[in-house]
Amino acid sequence: MKIAGLDIGTTGCKCTVFDEDGKYLDKAYRDYPVKRTVGGHEIDISAVMDGVYASIREMAEKYPDIAGIGVTSFGETFVCVDETGEPLHPAMLYTDPRGKEECRDLVEKLGEREIANITGLRPHEMYSISKIMWIKKNQPEVYSSARKIFLMEDYVVYHLTGNAQIDYSLATRTMAFDIRNLCWSREIFEAAGIDMGLMAKPVSTGTVAGTISLAAVQKTGLCGDTKVVSVSHDQVSAAVGAGAFDGSVAVDGAGTVECLTPVYDQIPDIDVMYQGYFSVVPYVIPGKYVAYAFSYTGGALMQWCTETLAKKEMQLAKEQGISVNEYLEQAYASQKEEIPSGLLVLPHFAGAATPYMDTGSKGAVLGLTTATTTADIYRGCMEGVVYEMYLNMQALQGSGIRFEKIHATGGGAHSEEWMQMKADMLNVPMVALKTVDAGTVGSAMLTGIAIGLFHDLQDAAFHMVEEIKTYEPRPAMHEKYMRIYEKYQNVYQAVRPLM
Repeated sequence: MKIAGLDIGTTGCKCTVFDEDGKYLDKAYRDYPVKRTVGGHEIDISAVMDGVYASIREMAEKYPDIAGIGVTSFGETFVCVDETGEPLHPAMLYTDPRGKEECRDLVEKLGEREIANITGLRPHEMYSISKIMWIKKNQPEVYSSARKIFLMEDYVVYHLTGNAQIDYSLATRTMAFDIRNLCWSREIFEAAGIDMGLMAKPVSTGTVAGTISLAAVQKTGLCGDTKVVSVSHDQVSAAVGAGAFDGSVAVDGAGTVECLTPVYDQIPDIDVMYQGYFSVVPYVIPGKYVAYAFSYTGGALMQWCTETLAKKEMQLAKEQGISVNEYLEQAYASQKEEIPSGLLVLPHFAGAATPYMDTGSKGAVLGLTTATTTADIYRGCMEGVVYEMYLNMQALQGSGIRFEKIHATGGGAHSEEWMQMKADMLNVPMVALKTVDAGTVGSAMLTGIAIGLFHDLQDAAFHMVEEIKTYEPRPAMHEKYMRIYEKYQNVYQAVRPLM
């Protein structure tokens, strides 16, 4: 018996297979194009489904006894479909600029605080409901022909099973879901002028949608009794896969985006969350919630630095058989050892996320001299990402956070240098996990529970979550970083009026 996790991302999808003991076996990946223009950011949902079917089929041919497959996805992006489930328009991404006016209209009717109190989200045009309003206003023929409105997880689940259901965590990303009563908010849908009946049925995270349909069997190669599970929004799946089940543990997702996900044992203080634009999301454990504190550029900033500034170092690293990231870390250590770079890097190269939510903010590198090396700038970029996360931690104070350690996931968790830096700067132990791809692990864990392979979350974690190293904070280094942080926390206010 095998279990699989299907992760639907913005630019590609991945199907990962595990055995009955939770051991990783294999994965298949397919990418698809994203279209970005001045007026819109869209994705061809048909191309997404082609990628889904192809990645599942590749795994099903190797592992014909897949008993369950869980579906997790990125948030906000939605598509209106006809009575056959076919898309009526290209899906609108969260970065799509359309929906600003509609978001303002919704705020005028209900008020920012009331929307935040219902949904756990401070109003912003990135969320689905504003863009659905835009569709109704500007493409009325699409809206009038719509029989369902899906986000990505429920769209894929529908095409695999014929059942229209969405888990609570992903439903939250619409800014139209009541996080206390765990249902669609009639008040918000009425104010938006959108038919609530078009949405999929909200269900608990990790709920079985049914067995795979005959049509999907033919497209995927899965056996007819394979169960399909509605897992979650990708960040919630990553929290599960990182083994964070109560408020004592938070998760640091060090991927393209840097995301800190604390767990709350009860609903956090909405006023504090409102001030920092932090999302409040129902968790897999009833009564518990998680929040997202994030920077748009985590690993993406490291990639910019290496690809733009480190072409020579990239070649030297290749000759040594190591990554350019490792090469730059070693080059810095050989020159400066444990001294912070002293640079102030504002990591807003793709705009500012929490606690600002300012898409117009720009990145900055301050403190350059003729003696500054590429390794210095790379180190400064690493520090800038962590300073930004520390700033987010400070903004979360008073919300109810109480975590005593942070479990690290994502590609950035491979860097021992970065892990130690985070422990030192955040002044919290950082725990490296054996499997850094926590999203697919979390999806498989919840799938295993849903089909009866594991008894509960603790049993699933026992099989699938392994801690391999803990990085303890060093008080002397924390003090050094805090002296620089005193300056860093003023950089945004200093740079923003100029740029």
